[in-house]
Amino acid sequence: MPLHFNTEIIDEFRTHGGRLGGPFEGWVLLLLTTTGARSGNPHTTPLGFVRDDGPDGHEGPDGERLLVVGSAGGSDRHPDWYRNILANPQVTVEIPDAEADGGIATWQATAVAATGAERDELFAKVVSVEPGYADYQKATDRVLPVVALYRNPVSDYTPPTRLDALADELVAIHDWLRDELRILRKGLDARPAEAPGLTVQLRRHCLTFCSALAVHHGGEDAGLFPYLAREHPEKAAAFDRLAAEHATVARVLDELQALLARLDEADPEALRGEFDRLAGELEEHFAYEEEQVLPLLRDPA
Repeated sequence: MPLHFNTEIIDEFRTHGGRLGGPFEGWVLLLLTTTGARSGNPHTTPLGFVRDDGPDGHEGPDGERLLVVGSAGGSDRHPDWYRNILANPQVTVEIPDAEADGGIATWQATAVAATGAERDELFAKVVSVEPGYADYQKATDRVLPVVALYRNPVSDYTPPTRLDALADELVAIHDWLRDELRILRKGLDARPAEAPGLTVQLRRHCLTFCSALAVHHGGEDAGLFPYLAREHPEKAAAFDRLAAEHATVARVLDELQALLARLDEADPEALRGEFDRLAGELEEHFAYEEEQVLPLLRDPA
């Protein structure tokens, strides 16, 4: 859609609680705000959507995930919002909700592009609800991408200020991250033919895991570790190693995401072996961090 047309729809949507009138009457849309792949600026796009029960039944709002299609009106070029989510899958969704304040529910989501047979399966679901997308596909040789939007968990958690509580928090975070790794490994053991939606689910878990670990390490690098290094100069070598390991972990996360991006065409045995290597590097980091940091938090004297 032309930019000025999008702006009219966005204004109408937000002014009237997600209800559209005039030339837009009858349209049921959501607003998707992405981060520009090049600019880093937020960009909001009105999109049609289809609700769909996720493969594990509890991945989106009200037990659903939302499917959006990069149709761009059947043009031969992928829409900007699609290229943005490939660079940064964390997005904001605004969707009509009569029970929400102002008639619009706003939440953060992870956007996962489907590929291969999964993309075809999800596109068929979309077309069964909104047949017009089939016409858009006929208008171009470009394969219209299908993207699943998964609502991110909402937490009202406030980080503890006591050091012993921070120790418990660090262990809890590591245990949660270990669980996510186990989920990913279990998914790699499953056969895609026996687990519809497997690829999208694994990529979502990977994106959630990678984002959470990056935030966790960012907080440690910005606050906790500099503080502990000042308080315990005798541990300088340990904190130097942890800082270096954080850089290594960032590389491992990139490799992990690249690994799961090859699920459709790679040999399963090779994938499992490579995943186990990456998971082993992460576990080694978690164990060293706990060995060095937990005693300082639990006995700060």
